Amino acid sequence: MNIKITGTGSYIPNEIQKNEDFNNHQFFNENGSKIEYSNDVIINKFKKITGIEERRYASAQQNTSDLAFLSAQKAIDNANIDPETLDYIIVAHNFGDVDMNTSQADTVPSLAARVKHKLKIENPYCVAYDLLFGCPGWIEGVIHAQSFIKSNMAKRCLVIGAETLSRVVDKHDRDSMIYSDGAGASIIETTKDTGGIISTISASYTLDESNFLFFGKTYNKASNDEKKYIKMHGRKIYEFALNYVPKAMKACLDRTRFDISDVKKILIHQANEKMDEAIVNRFYGLYNEEVPEGIMPMSIQKLGNSSVATIPTLYDLILKQKIDNHQIHKGDILLFASVGAGMNINAFLYQF
Repeated sequence: MNIKITGTGSYIPNEIQKNEDFNNHQFFNENGSKIEYSNDVIINKFKKITGIEERRYASAQQNTSDLAFLSAQKAIDNANIDPETLDYIIVAHNFGDVDMNTSQADTVPSLAARVKHKLKIENPYCVAYDLLFGCPGWIEGVIHAQSFIKSNMAKRCLVIGAETLSRVVDKHDRDSMIYSDGAGASIIETTKDTGGIISTISASYTLDESNFLFFGKTYNKASNDEKKYIKMHGRKIYEFALNYVPKAMKACLDRTRFDISDVKKILIHQANEKMDEAIVNRFYGLYNEEVPEGIMPMSIQKLGNSSVATIPTLYDLILKQKIDNHQIHKGDILLFASVGAGMNINAFLYQF
């Protein structure tokens, strides 16, 4: 028996926020000084670095658990299973449900419990819990599910990555343009089909790196706003990711009998186009190999960085043939990898 992803689903909110929609924002540096460049220059530079042209925001009536439920229902339908047969529902997120115009996280009850309620699952032995692991949360949830199944604690799990980052961004911070909302879900279960999860790896770097992503006050010092928003030390994260993510990807692959030439697609957290390209280039450099054309599908241009939702959403879109010039075929070897707050890194090798 193998452990495979047998169903996928994603929910992409309808509200489109284009780069030019940030033209009326007033951006400040971390020290409170006004950024000297015009917004046109700031936005153009942002586009060149991140690749982001637009992003999606949830409607005022939607919350993170709503997006999670909508993606979960699609995954359940795609797998053609009875939700009552689920042993675990694992919801990866970072900020809980955050109502519009607030930045306070609501995590009681857990988002997983809310999803289970919305799915109308009666089975009390379907265990629902939340997972906070930064942007790599969905991959970590898949690793949890695999562990439950391998230890005979479960046969079928639902793993969701969902976030509404638009609710926790400082509109005076240019980094706010990176973030978006969305949800992706997957059914993980035992199957007689070939392939499945081959190897996994996870790591947490916390001595010097734990506060590279953090909650902080607005950069507009003249404001009376006492709320806290998501903040990051972008240069430190970039350097950290380039140093450690390729090594983790290599360690994950080297645990197997497969060669780097066997990898057909790399599905990496969609955080920053230039950073992702640099990570993949350095990964192949560790094997003294050139990066194959079309190895790294991207969704960040139109969807932005939706944290834990980026990879499961990307995977679902590829399978549904909604990413141009990218397909996954039976037997293909895929490498999933992510990095995020913690700082956490993880990866898994998968045969479709």
